[in-house]
Amino acid sequence: MTALLSTRRGTAMLAAGVLGPGLLVLPQLAAAAAGPVSILAWAGLLALSVPVALTFAALGARHPGSGGAAAFVGIAFGGRAAAVVGWWFYGAVPMTVLAGALVGGDYVASCFDMGGPAPQIVAGVVLAGAFAANCAGLRVSGRLQLGLVAVLVVLLAIAIAGAAPDVQMTNFAPAAPHGLAGIVRAAGVLLFAFVGWEAVSHLSADFADPERGLRRATVFTLIVVGVLYLGLAVVSIGVLGVGATSATVPLAALVSDGIGGAGRQVTGVIAVVLSFGAVNTYIAGAARLGAALGGSGALPSRFATLAGPYGIPRRSLALLAALVAAVTAPVLIWHVGLDALMRGTSACLAAVTVLGTASAARILPRDTARRTAGFATGFAGAALVCCGSYLLVPAGLAVAALTAWSVSGRGQPIAIRTGAAGRAA
Repeated sequence: MTALLSTRRGTAMLAAGVLGPGLLVLPQLAAAAAGPVSILAWAGLLALSVPVALTFAALGARHPGSGGAAAFVGIAFGGRAAAVVGWWFYGAVPMTVLAGALVGGDYVASCFDMGGPAPQIVAGVVLAGAFAANCAGLRVSGRLQLGLVAVLVVLLAIAIAGAAPDVQMTNFAPAAPHGLAGIVRAAGVLLFAFVGWEAVSHLSADFADPERGLRRATVFTLIVVGVLYLGLAVVSIGVLGVGATSATVPLAALVSDGIGGAGRQVTGVIAVVLSFGAVNTYIAGAARLGAALGGSGALPSRFATLAGPYGIPRRSLALLAALVAAVTAPVLIWHVGLDALMRGTSACLAAVTVLGTASAARILPRDTARRTAGFATGFAGAALVCCGSYLLVPAGLAVAALTAWSVSGRGQPIAIRTGAAGRAA
């Protein structure tokens, strides 16, 4: 019998769905885009997270055990819209896993003073290991994944508490060197840390009391995430100053400030292990999603084939590997950085959030939950605009999804827990 979630364990699992390796570099990317005023972008997106998180909690409580954002969108707007959401998830994964692997590679190379192509080599090993594990039917266990996120939370708490006494107010000037446009650019990349509240809905059936337990766990998670995000944003700029805009491994610098030189090596090891866990989980979920898209007509039917006694979606894995390679080539040739990869991912997942909350505004009862969903849709739409030209990524994927749907002529419901594919990392 499956153990039911308590509020405490549910909070830990929700935090695992929101926090991830991207947070290891986001303070630097946001500070580079906007300067000290990037803290306002962190605060604004935290405020946005409240109605979005509560909306997905309401959807999960009303439809426990459902298929997540794609299923909600399918109920509200039909199969074509659900297929588009599925493609947004699937299309975001190659960018996401490459970014996650590169984060681990950068931390290992910097923390252990490895030069040359070391970051790319480590990233390649992480990606190859994750694909090999999934081809063999292996998975990073839920407990291990939860443990890795717990370690990340402890590291963040150590970094914030240890570095707080060294904050210098002079490091917050000039506050907005890049003006309002910089704040918008910072918000665009920080969406990577905030999209993912749709994962809330997938845990609903595991609570003994979905209505009360899920809502309480969501509120506690908002508090934990808010304290960690804002604390890290403030100390990164307050301690590192202009160095916060150029530090390759800002968390390592803050941890070292708090516990000494060994902090860099500890952070490097944790970063690469956390990156592998995240990449492995993304690939596992996306491979299953690809099989579901093949079964629904949103991808060619050949991708619905499962192999072996464990039902491994090897054709979907092969397609993912090809897409990762296609994304990797320009990254290496034209030196595309983490900023672009995270912004592309953010645009796709923010688009999912907009359609997910819009579906809630249509299918939830006419009460406070529906009004909250309306606010969430508006706020999410405003945040989506911050993605700027990167909106071309979900726009292109939407065209491809609708084309595939029309050509197949097999429009079927997407019967997979698609949201889990996008947020376990």
